Amino acid sequence: MTRTILLSLLIAGLALPAPAPADDAAPETSPTPSVTTRKPTFEVYGFAQVDFIQDFQRVRPDWNATLRPTRIPTVEGLYGANGESIVSARQTRLGVRGSIPAGEYDLFARIEFDFFGLGEGRPDAGGQNTIRLRQAYGAWGPILGGLTASLFMDDDFWPTIIDYWGPAGMVFYRNVQIRYTPFTGTHAFAVALERPATDLDPTGAPVPAGVVAPRSLLPDLTAQYRFTGDWGYVQLSGILRWLGYDTPGQAVQTTGSTVGWGLHASSQVKLIPDKLKLLVAVVGGTGFSYYMNDATPDLAFGGTIAAPKAEAVPLLGITAYLDVYWSKLFCSAIGYSTAMMFNTGLQGPEAFKTGQYASVNFLVTPFRNFMAGPEFLWGHRTDKGGATGFDTRLQISVKYSFTSLDFWKPG
Repeated sequence: MTRTILLSLLIAGLALPAPAPADDAAPETSPTPSVTTRKPTFEVYGFAQVDFIQDFQRVRPDWNATLRPTRIPTVEGLYGANGESIVSARQTRLGVRGSIPAGEYDLFARIEFDFFGLGEGRPDAGGQNTIRLRQAYGAWGPILGGLTASLFMDDDFWPTIIDYWGPAGMVFYRNVQIRYTPFTGTHAFAVALERPATDLDPTGAPVPAGVVAPRSLLPDLTAQYRFTGDWGYVQLSGILRWLGYDTPGQAVQTTGSTVGWGLHASSQVKLIPDKLKLLVAVVGGTGFSYYMNDATPDLAFGGTIAAPKAEAVPLLGITAYLDVYWSKLFCSAIGYSTAMMFNTGLQGPEAFKTGQYASVNFLVTPFRNFMAGPEFLWGHRTDKGGATGFDTRLQISVKYSFTSLDFWKPG
C-alpha cells in the first residue's frame, strides 16, 4: 500500500457539510494495491468567488478586500473618511494536480494560483487583481519539494469562514521547502528545511531608512507531529531560525544575528460529530512572526551602526473557533483570535503590539459546489505607544467550485 505522502492542504477553502467542493478538499493521492494496477491521474480544479464588502471604517487601501489588524490605521482619517464599499473577485482560484506511477510510489505534482497578487512597485502591497502563486510542488513517497504549507502551521486548521486572510493569531504560511515524512497514519511525523526570511523593524535605530537590511544565512528548520483519533486530532510543531542583519553599501560593514524559535499546538475536536467542531490553537516563542497570519516583526534593530543591537521579538498567538453544522444546508463559524507582540526597547512607539480578530457567519450550500452567505467581522489594533484603531465590516460572498472530474473521469 502506498503511504500518504502529503498532509491535506485545506488552507484557503471552505469545509462545508455538503459534499466536498473542488478546491482543496480532494485527497492528493489515493492508496493503490500494486504498481501494476495504478493509473495516472490528472485534475483541473478551482472556484470562482465574488465578495461584496461593506467596510464601516477604513483599512489600508491596497488590503481593503480582506481584514488584517496590521493594516488598520491608528491615526484617525489616515486613509480618508469612514466607510467604503468593495467588490472583489480576487479569491478566485485555479489549479492543476496529477500523479503517475513511479516505482514504489506515485510521483505527484501540483500548481495552484489565485488572484490576490502583489501590487506593482510595492513589495508589501496586496489586494490587486494579479496572479498569485499559492502552491507549486512535487512529491514522491516521503519526499516533498516546492511551495506548500509550512510544517510549522496546521494546514487543516481553517474555520468555515469566507474572509480571505482569516484569524490574526494563527500560524499560516506557505513556504518553499524540502520535506521528509518518515511515517503517516494515526501517528504522523515530518521534518523540513524551509526558505528563510526576516521581517526587520529598524524604527528604534537612529540610522537612515534603508541602511539596515535583513540577512538570511541558514534555512529555517521545522518539524511536525500529529496524533489522529475518531474524536479529531492534536498537532505539535516547532521551528528554529537564524535571524540576521547587515548594512549593505556602507563604508563600515556591520552584521549580527540572533536565534528565533517557536512552539505551536493545535487541535480539532468533534464535540458533536457532524454537528459541532472546536478548533483551538496556541503558539508562542520569539522571532517567528513571518510565519504568523498577521503579526510583525521578527527582529528589532537598535543602537547605531558602530554599536548595533538586535533582538528577536517575542510573541503569542491564540485562536478559538466553533464550526456549527445546523444541517446539510446551513453552517456557521464563530470565533476569536489574537496576536500579541511583546515589544522590546529597540522598537519605536508606532510598532505593532496587538491584533485582535473576531467573526461570525451564516452560510448556505443549497447544492454541491455552491456556497453563499454573509459574514460579520471585527478587527482591532494596538501599537506599542498606546495608539489604537478598529474596523468592522460585512462581507457577503458567492462561490462556485468546480473540478474536471465532474465532467470527465479517467479510466
